[in-house]
Amino acid sequence: MQDEPRNRAQVAPLPPLGRPTPAPGPGPPPPPLGQVPEHVAIVMDGNGRWANARGLARTEGHKAGERSLMDVVAGALEVGIAELSVYAFSTENWRRSPSEVRFLMGFSRDIIRANRDQLHEWGVRVQWVGREGRLWRSVLREIRAAEELTAGNTRMVLNLCINYGGRAEIVDAVRAVAERVARGELKAERISEATLTAQLYAPRMRDVDLLIRTGGEYRTSNFLMWESAYAELYFSPLPWPEFERRALWEACAAYGQRERRFGGAVDKIAPEGAASSR
Repeated sequence: MQDEPRNRAQVAPLPPLGRPTPAPGPGPPPPPLGQVPEHVAIVMDGNGRWANARGLARTEGHKAGERSLMDVVAGALEVGIAELSVYAFSTENWRRSPSEVRFLMGFSRDIIRANRDQLHEWGVRVQWVGREGRLWRSVLREIRAAEELTAGNTRMVLNLCINYGGRAEIVDAVRAVAERVARGELKAERISEATLTAQLYAPRMRDVDLLIRTGGEYRTSNFLMWESAYAELYFSPLPWPEFERRALWEACAAYGQRERRFGGAVDKIAPEGAASSR
């Protein structure tokens, strides 16, 4: 864990939104509650490309994405999604330019600070998911403050995945299990999926039902690999700054049309020679 450079430029946070309200204007209505996934995970991609296409610095795309985040949270609450996970900063994002990394760390901190009271008012419980490692101390302080403030909320869980990587999470979980075996607390033959799940960053996280990626790319980028083993995938061409609650509802409606079998199958054609029932 490390602190931010002292010469980092301050980022002015956007003002928080008001209470969640039905989205105005034309567009698809919210999907029926029976079609709504319990846990939606989102790879918020396309910020930099959106900004560059408008002759702006990549950081301006990240700023624009804050409004999308709060609108999507409002839309998720409106249709009854129980858990929402967003990929804010990956373990691989440290490879970006030092200036962009500094911006993203500071911006993550300021987003949490600017919006935690609003999230608390909406009944959202904030939960951080990731490694401490290189995370700025100031970011972690804001995360902990938001977690403490919203700890009693039950309307929806918002998982902020900051300094998160799916492979890193699995490696850390395996390491924790191996240490238990080494101490004699667990026999290797007793290791199960539940054993590993208990060592994940957020062991009570629901399995992901719907994983959305914005920005027109077709990959999951190391996001919630264990939790998304049977997730339905939805790829939106919209860059994150243009993705709002109605786009979320479209993804949920598409999810509601899919048949989830979890490895099972039903033969809809009677096998040859089988007696027909009357």
